[in-house]
Amino acid sequence: MPSRHKPELSCITAAVLGALAFAALLPGIAAAQETLPAVTVTAAKDKDGYAASTSAGATKTDMALRDVPQTINVVPAAVIRDQHATSIQDIMKNIPGVGLSTGDGQRDQVFIRGFTAIGDQFVDGFRDDALYFRDLSNVERLEVIKGPAAVLYGRGSSGGLVNRVSKKPGADVTDVALSLTNTAGRRGEIDVGRAGESVSWRLTGAREESDSYRAQQFIDRTALAPSVAIRFSSDTKLLLQADYLEDRRLTDFGIPSYQGRPVAVDARTYFGAANASEADFSQSRVVSTSATLTHKFSDSLSLRNAFRYYDYQLNRNNTNISGNVNEVKGTMSLGHAKLDRDESGWFNQTELTQKLVTGPVRHEVLYGAEFGKQDKDANSWAATVVATNVSIFQPVLPVVDPRKLGARSDTFGTYDTAAAYVQDAISFSDEWKALAGLRYDRYKQQSRLANAAGVTTANLSRTDAAFSPRAGLVWQPGAAQSYYASWSRSFQPSGENFALAVQGRDDVDLLGQQV
Repeated sequence: MPSRHKPELSCITAAVLGALAFAALLPGIAAAQETLPAVTVTAAKDKDGYAASTSAGATKTDMALRDVPQTINVVPAAVIRDQHATSIQDIMKNIPGVGLSTGDGQRDQVFIRGFTAIGDQFVDGFRDDALYFRDLSNVERLEVIKGPAAVLYGRGSSGGLVNRVSKKPGADVTDVALSLTNTAGRRGEIDVGRAGESVSWRLTGAREESDSYRAQQFIDRTALAPSVAIRFSSDTKLLLQADYLEDRRLTDFGIPSYQGRPVAVDARTYFGAANASEADFSQSRVVSTSATLTHKFSDSLSLRNAFRYYDYQLNRNNTNISGNVNEVKGTMSLGHAKLDRDESGWFNQTELTQKLVTGPVRHEVLYGAEFGKQDKDANSWAATVVATNVSIFQPVLPVVDPRKLGARSDTFGTYDTAAAYVQDAISFSDEWKALAGLRYDRYKQQSRLANAAGVTTANLSRTDAAFSPRAGLVWQPGAAQSYYASWSRSFQPSGENFALAVQGRDDVDLLGQQV
């Protein structure tokens, strides 16, 4: 009979032979290690990486975050790049205390600490309150300043504001990115720049065609932003920037409610027009230019003057539920409406920064003035019912003729800003620091209402004047600790984001109507 070996003995034998073979190779491995050359790895480190250490948004001076008596969240370039964030919604998910919504399918809608920040959007310190979806292809970093910020930025909510810091010339860069997915579409980005002794330039841009899990959803977006920095001398510099964005997407109002909850349908279900790409879209176009001149008089005194002009247009079309859902029958009516916005405006900021020493106390004083003017016109067409008795569970969507519209009404608004402010960043010692400031604003709003025939029906106006103070104290007992106490105040005029109504005016002239 053939001999039989126990499996345990075979495994032990194999292990012993393997160990002996490895021991025989050890001298050769050791010799090889001795002869390998040294390898040195070098790489450029991001200035801040994922953790930013400074911010210019909260104080309009380059100050360490730990020295500012206010909560500031900074999302630096490394996070934006590594997460491949392309929109405000993408990047805001990193920030605590911030909520997001669809913004009626036509704009970024951010809530900070429970307060809407619909008008609290800024770019490089300039107000950018037009209603549209912003692209991040030209954004270097994003700053969220929490709490009242009126001391430097004027009117706004108590929740805070969002400031985008744009990419600027000053380094040699050549980045090209392309993303392709089988569910979300295609997007390409460029970021090219060259630095010179006297002239530096940079060009960023993006092109996107995408969809989503929602039926009929689409995004068609183009962004382009050139910039040039001119160095007249070591003390005088001029930065010229331009930005173009065109964005067309589905105006999606989401899923209706039924008995207090979202109706139980597939999440992809769309409640609008069957031909949504033609009848239910929001198309925005934003063009802006800016010029920033900086001059350094001395090591302790510098001047900055910045000017920005923008032009914004929105063509919004939507089909959504008209009235309330009939919960007994489980049906709804659909209505189609249209809104056109045409806005333009400019802002100018002049700021003088002075560094002082009074005994053992160091000061960095900021003196500033801001002027601006915005014209905001809106033409709206009332909703026209296009379908009735549409099932909310299995909707059969109508084909909508976007030319059939309801009654039209027009609003023409003018908004004037004039402000002056001063701020003192005080350093008593390495352990104790303070920040104090005061701003005065005069904000005037005027609205003219007209009917479809262009006949003026009312002239409304309102002027708000307010002081916005801030005072804060910082205690830093060690390099890893920073505690602060702060007091500040904000103000928000009643007609800041939308047109004035009769109930919110100071002066009313109703033509052909009775009050």
